[in-house]
Order: sequence, then C-alpha cells, then structure tokens
Amino acid sequence: MNNSFSESRYNDRQLAMWLFFVAALIFAMVILGGVTRLTESGLSMVNWKPVTGMLPPIGETEWLTEFEQYKTSPEYLHENKGMSVDEFKSIFWFEYSHRLLGRTIGLAFLIPFLIFLWQGKIRRPLIPRFVILFILGGLQGVLGWYMVKSGLVNIPQVSQYRLTAHLVAAIILYAFILWTAMSLLRSQQLVDSQPSVAGLRNHGRMTTAVISLMIISGGLVAGTKAGYVFNTFPMMGGQWLPPGGMALDPWWINLFENLATVQFSHRVLAIVVTLTVLTYALRGWRNKAINHTTRFNFTLIFMMLLVQVGLGIATLLHVVPVTLGAMHQAGALVLFTLALILNHRLRMH
Repeated sequence: MNNSFSESRYNDRQLAMWLFFVAALIFAMVILGGVTRLTESGLSMVNWKPVTGMLPPIGETEWLTEFEQYKTSPEYLHENKGMSVDEFKSIFWFEYSHRLLGRTIGLAFLIPFLIFLWQGKIRRPLIPRFVILFILGGLQGVLGWYMVKSGLVNIPQVSQYRLTAHLVAAIILYAFILWTAMSLLRSQQLVDSQPSVAGLRNHGRMTTAVISLMIISGGLVAGTKAGYVFNTFPMMGGQWLPPGGMALDPWWINLFENLATVQFSHRVLAIVVTLTVLTYALRGWRNKAINHTTRFNFTLIFMMLLVQVGLGIATLLHVVPVTLGAMHQAGALVLFTLALILNHRLRMH
C-alpha cells in the first residue's frame, strides 16, 4: 500500500512539473502576443499554415515571395506602402515567433501526454481533463487566426472583440493548466475546511474575478489603442470624467468602442482591483488560521499590486512604449497567477 501511494505521489509530481512548464510557455506566449501587438507586427503573415508554416522563409527568393503576399494586404496598402524587404522582416519575425511558440506549446503538451499515458502514469479520471486541455489549445490557435483575419479585410486593424476573446481564451487555458498542476502537487493533502477562512476564500474568488475583468479591459484598451489618448494621470484631458465619453449611440457601445470610455473603464477597474487586493491582503495578514507560507503569498500579491499600479501609470504617461507595455501586461498576469495560487492554498486551510 505504501509503495503504491508513493508511486502515485511521484507520478502526480511528474505531471505537475510538466504542466507548470506548459503554463510557463503559455505565460510567455501571452507576453509575446502583447509585444506583437505593440510593434504592430500581427498582420505581417497573411496566410495560416498550421503544419507547413513551421519554417520561416529561407533565401532571398522565399522572402520576396512572402513580401509580395504581404503587399496585397490592407496594412501594406494603407499604412506601410513603400516598406522595404528588411523593414518587412523586422515585423515578420515577431509574428512568426508568436506562431512558432504556439506550435511549440502544442507539442510540449501532446508529446509528454502521450508518453505519460503510455507509461500509465495518468490516473484514469484525469485523462478526459487532459484531452479537453489539448482541444482548448487547438481551438486557441484557430481563434488566433480568426482574430488576424479581421485585420486582413478593408481596414488594417484587428477587431478588439476578437483580440480580447483570444486573450481571455489564453488566460482560461493558462488558469486551467496551472490549477490542475497545483492540484496534482497537493493531491494527497487533506482539506480541513475552517469557518474562519471561509470569508477569506470568498474574498479570494472576488479578487480573482476583478483581476480577470481588468485583464479583459486591458484587451479592449489594446484592441482599440485607447492607451495612446489622454496620456495624463490622474485626470484625463484636465477632467475627471472622460471627455466625449458618451458620444456614441447607443450608450453602451461607448464601453467597447469609444477610446476615452474604454481607457476610463480600465482606470476605474484598476482602482477596484487596488482596493480589493489591499483589503484581501489585510484580511490575510490578520487571519491566524493560515500558515506562514500562505501569509507570505498575501505579501507577494500586495507587493505585485504596487508594482502593477506603477507600471500602469508609467505606461500611460510614456504613451505605451513597447517595453513598458509588455511589462504591464506581464504584471497583470503575475497578479492573476498569485490570486490563483492563494485561492488554491486557501482550500488547504
């Protein structure tokens, strides 16, 4: 019995380490996607070749062929006309790297999964979950191309709705994998539900929800390029409320398509996140039922909140430079990750 228990525990730890690695790749994928967006490189590849597109153009002839295809795109015709082949290469490599990393993630998941399955290291009830994860990953690739296609017709700009959906799908996949990995790592630990921690758990769920809303709002900001207007803080154009914030009709469309309102909504959500995380950390520090490791995680999420607020303000004031923009997106994902970790740890109290 002890040997069987030890072997099961060892197998679960192996699976957890593998999933943590895949989650780290998805984290990198989200950040690289943000860089691709910030450098306006996402429309440089006008074709989607899931299998044959693994290799980049090799030799001048293939580069010229790729460039000629790009010349037929709305982005070249309306924004980049006269671009040289070398300038095209500089944007091509970002999008190519993004797609290559997506394929790498697929292989990093599928190959170990098949090996672990063949070795009998995956408990039968977990198999459907892993199959669902793989399917979700494949659908994410399809959704990414659906997003790119929106910018290859008439107007060279991807739909903010499709971009946000692509981001949200990546976050869901990331969270699903990370949660599964943490559960495997602690699969043999008993959960002792303490009433004194119940309220903290609810607060944790609310914290994760508002951080998720902030990330969704960030997708809309990126999709509409709302970060490039009203680059002052704390006021917007000398006003507390967004100038022209309700200019579109019907009124609700302003939340998604009016640049001033989209940015204002992101600012408001940032305040909500700040208050929610601050009160969450205070409650965690004061709760005597949690252990030192969990209490330290509350310190980490509070410190990350301060960093993220600083990054957000700096990104806005400096008119969204690539480096700061990417760091701000990474900060949001780190904050989300810490919230997930705390949610999972609180289940053990």
